[in-house]
Formats: sequence, C-alpha cells, structure tokens
Amino acid sequence: MRQRRLFLQSVRGVAALAMAIVAFFPFYWIVNTSMTPADELYSGGQSVWLDLSRAQYAFQILTTESPFLRWLGNSAVVATGTTILSVLLALLAAYALSRFRFAGKGLFSFIFFSSQMLPEALIIVPLYALFVSLQLLNQPAGLVLANTAFSMPVAVWILKAAIDGVPLEIEESARVDGCGPMKTLRYMVLPIIAPSIAAAAVIAFFDSWNEYLFATTFMRTKSLWLASTGLASFQGEYQTPLDVVFSGAFVFSLPAVIFFLIVQKRIVAGLTAGSVKG
Repeated sequence: MRQRRLFLQSVRGVAALAMAIVAFFPFYWIVNTSMTPADELYSGGQSVWLDLSRAQYAFQILTTESPFLRWLGNSAVVATGTTILSVLLALLAAYALSRFRFAGKGLFSFIFFSSQMLPEALIIVPLYALFVSLQLLNQPAGLVLANTAFSMPVAVWILKAAIDGVPLEIEESARVDGCGPMKTLRYMVLPIIAPSIAAAAVIAFFDSWNEYLFATTFMRTKSLWLASTGLASFQGEYQTPLDVVFSGAFVFSLPAVIFFLIVQKRIVAGLTAGSVKG
C-alpha cells in the first residue's frame, strides 16, 4: 500500500514537472529569441541554449533607439486607471444588482451581458467620432474610459456572484448597528469578497494591458503610444528585427506576470465564488 502511494506521488510529481516545463517553454523561447541575432533567426540557425552575451545588445537597442520605457509607463498608467475605475464601478453596480430591487433591473443586467457581444472593431468609428467631439484623442483618460466600457461588465458579473454568496444576516446586523448601504458595503461585504475583487482586477488589468485597437486608434502622438502599439511599430517594410521585437515582448510581459503572481492566491477563490451554495 505504501509503495503504491509512493508510486502515485512520483507519477504526480513527474506529471506536474512536465506540465510546468510545457507552460514555461514559450516564455523561455521568447528570452532565447531575444538573445539570438536577427540573421540567425531568419536563416533558421537559432540555438536551443541561451546566449547571454547577446542580452545587453538587444535590450540596449530597445531602450536607446526607441522610447520603449516611456511606452511601458504609458501602458502602466492606462492599465492601472482602467483597473481602478472598472473595479470601483463594477463593485457599486454588482452590489445594486445583487441587493436592491428597482425598475429596469433586468434591463441593466441584459445591457451588461450584451456589451460583451460587440467586438471593439464594430464601434471604433462612432467611438472615434465621439472622442473627437469630446477632445479625448491623445488623452490617457479617454483610453481608460474606452477600456473600462469593455472590462467593467465582466467584473460586474464576477462581483455580483460573490456578493450573492454573502449571507444577508451579516448586512442586517450591520444595519441594526446604524450602518448605511455604503458603510455596509465597505466594512462588511468588501473583506468577504476580496478574492473576487482580486480576480476582477486581474481581468481588467490584463484586458487593458494587452489592448491594441483602441490604443493604436486613439493615441496618435508617438510619445503617448502604449507598449502594445510600440511593439507593432518595430515591424519594418523589408525586414523586422526579431531580436529587438522579442526583447520588447519579454519586457512587456514582465509587469503582467508580476501582477499575476502577487494576486494569484486570490484568483481561483474569486472566480469560483458564488458557484457553491450552502
């Protein structure tokens, strides 16, 4: 029995290691490609092993011949603003949909749901005309608003499911002590649904960080570009410096990976909140 248990544990360990290698390999290949000269990449002579002597060269070209670090800063500002605004608005909307009865509640729920059926390309022209009239072109705030319109509905449904799982008795006891709806939400509900808030924040952050269409359309000035637009600009008419592109892709992916690692423990709990009643 003990030998069988040890064998099963060994099999699980080997399977977990294999899955980790498969998951990590694309990230490793990005780093490897960024350290391989472009002529070797086009000739098919890329080595499986890292050439650390090339690392400084590729990153130096990336940072000196383009304002890539500035583009990363622009992406960070827009992604952070989108995350904060999306979670804040989604929290209020989710609490209202979960706890209050009002006229048009079903219509609002349908609007939040149906907004995910519209692709960004479908509304880019009318949205561009609206931004021109409101003077929001080349404004990070305008890009934050556009991204929030697409990421907030998803956050609403995540947070609503979590709030639905909070016992009403907890809020009733807070109201007996004199707490209004906002204080009840802040002091009683928020600590309980913190994992769901983390999950909603991750989705909003990733959606804004990786967004390309709005960023390319609404940010016309090169110094105001986001990193996603900047990476696409490295593509040349006759040749593309793949080592520089993959160096940028590596740097571009780091903030998202770090943010994910910080909140990863809360993500699974947040995404499954409200799925089990009891």
